[in-house]
Parts: sequence; structure tokens; C-alpha cells
Amino acid sequence: MKIAITSTGNTLESTIDPRFGRCAYYVFYDTETKATEFIPNPNKDAEGGAGPASVQFVASKNVNKIISGEFGMKIKSLLDSLKIQMIVHKEQDKTIQEIIEMLNH
Repeated sequence: MKIAITSTGNTLESTIDPRFGRCAYYVFYDTETKATEFIPNPNKDAEGGAGPASVQFVASKNVNKIISGEFGMKIKSLLDSLKIQMIVHKEQDKTIQEIIEMLNH
């Protein structure tokens, strides 16, 4: 299963980014191969529509779930229609490494 996590940086020590559409990076984690890929968010500085554009970007990576601090109002219906599960993670001091470890247990 592929999971996207919003991240403040491009290392495993970075913390979860509370913003979905305007996060600094997306971490794509594959639970089967344990592969981790950090990709800068191409919509971070968009004038408008960063959330829907980010949904399309993340969906193009064939993810099943997205973990973020919060999601905008327009995002839920888009993700529902794409059958992508949203997971809201409120502990913003968690590192990407800690979140991946949680996913593996």
C-alpha cells in the first residue's frame, strides 16, 4: 500500500506538516517495499487551488491513504471520489520516521 505523508522537510527527522495543500514536501511510503520518496510540493506557492491541485498530484502517485495535520474543506469530497483515505494526525511534533514506524506495527 502506498501512503502519502505531509512533511516540513526532506529527511526522516522532519516533522509532519499540518497543511495538506501547501506542505513543503510529500513523503511517499510503500508499506510493502519499505521504499520512501520525498518530493517537493509543486503547489506550495500556488495563488489559489493548492488543495485540489495537490489532491491530483498525490493521486497520480497511486496512494491509498494520506496523513496530514489537517485537510481543507474542498478536499474531503475529492479524496472520497478517488477512494483515498484521509488520516488527520494532530501530533505535529511527530517525525516522519515515527509515523512510518507506527504504520509498520
